[in-house]
Amino acid sequence: MEGQTPPPPPPAAEEPVRVTDSERPGKRSNFRRFFIRGLAIVLPTVLTIWLLLVAFSFVDQRIGQPINAGIRELVIRFTDWPPATEQNFRDTFEELPVSVREDEWQIHLEKRAQALGVPVANLPRRVILDEQLQWQRAQEMAVRLARRNAFETWWNQYKLGTWPLLNLIGVLLAVVLVYIVGAFLSRSIGNRLWKAGEDAIHRVPLVGRVYPAFKQITDFVFGDDSEDKLQFNRVVAVQYPRKGLWSVGLVTGNTMRTIQDRAGRACLTVFVPSSPTPFTGYVITVPIEDTVDLPVTVEDALKFAVSGGVVVPPQQMIPENPRELGAQPSPPAPTAGSASTTTGNGSTDAAA
Repeated sequence: MEGQTPPPPPPAAEEPVRVTDSERPGKRSNFRRFFIRGLAIVLPTVLTIWLLLVAFSFVDQRIGQPINAGIRELVIRFTDWPPATEQNFRDTFEELPVSVREDEWQIHLEKRAQALGVPVANLPRRVILDEQLQWQRAQEMAVRLARRNAFETWWNQYKLGTWPLLNLIGVLLAVVLVYIVGAFLSRSIGNRLWKAGEDAIHRVPLVGRVYPAFKQITDFVFGDDSEDKLQFNRVVAVQYPRKGLWSVGLVTGNTMRTIQDRAGRACLTVFVPSSPTPFTGYVITVPIEDTVDLPVTVEDALKFAVSGGVVVPPQQMIPENPRELGAQPSPPAPTAGSASTTTGNGSTDAAA
């Protein structure tokens, strides 16, 4: 019909928004979850290997290498092996003391030049090198340096990557020596000598104050079942440092008589290790009835302390299912057709 405006055109259909896989929230959450799970699996192994490598490197550098150097020096001084080559003498000439190189060698070279009737500056280089080699072979110090260089070259030719395999000799000898020392000190004569040595150390100023602390730590870690070791006979839970806060402690024995008499009841001495270094902590005295025996081993308790409470003994794990905890099931929700009325005594009655 004339005079009427045509209807507006229909709106254009909106193009669907495409969401890529990387933008999906499920993908991001799965990546984060799997990455954290993989990190939790791999990280303990990596840290363990790293600690072992650090410990081995310390033993190799501080104990093994001095032993290996001593072995090489004994071979050099008391045997004729290995013989030094011309190159070994060339490489070790600069290692001679400056007084030897500037005085004795220069005097020898000047005498040789006078014998040839030419100035030292005009001697051919080949003549100087040959004369230097002959002079070194006549010097005991130079021969020892050259043979030491030959021994080190032979020693370092067998490598695992950049680490010489023959360095294992020093590490193995260190283990054997520690075993021999331990076996000797476990005897009566060795034990008496060790006690005498410790008494002498205690009388040394400053050292006598530091040594007992380190000895207690080593006895805690490496001690056997002797009387010198810090004994832990069971694991308990105590309310420390205040009521309502529970700490895991290790019972070391009974307490002092004066403390128990003042408390008026039997007490225990408990060592509460700190985290993450269980070698330090607090020693407290607690009445026996204020402790709770935990059915875990000392090793499990130390793992619990070192991990900051993350590593819980399997038998002490709390199940996630509420039914396994003995919790009462929650009451059913009221239906849509039910209503509640409040009586005069404050109770609530349900009416269908």
